[in-house]
Amino acid sequence: MKTETATYDSARAKQFFANKMAFTTGPVELNRRIEQKDNIVIVDVREAEDYRKGHIPNAINLPKAQWQSAEGLRKDALNVLYCYTVVCHLAANAAVEFAGRGFPVMEMDGGFEAWKENELPVKK
Repeated sequence: MKTETATYDSARAKQFFANKMAFTTGPVELNRRIEQKDNIVIVDVREAEDYRKGHIPNAINLPKAQWQSAEGLRKDALNVLYCYTVVCHLAANAAVEFAGRGFPVMEMDGGFEAWKENELPVKK
């Protein structure tokens, strides 16, 4: 049995990573943006019960049942969305929904678990 070798396409790789950097951020980078008082809205798309147990300081809570309202989102700021974990696609789904309605969006990689793993501030 012969194994096929994938051809490396540096142009596609460049485009992929440029897109990734344009639409995602990590917890440490988000914390830096918070400290610099960037024009951002932090949006926790987890259920209200989980939000109450702990969330990123100054984050608004917008669970899926409330996405239609888009309450708290801004079109004049970058809306940074996060959900539970690295395998949770809730924030990505919210990004599709909100971007489709004209809101600038970005997803925080790793979700709230990654935020806590980096020992960043949590508000209860």
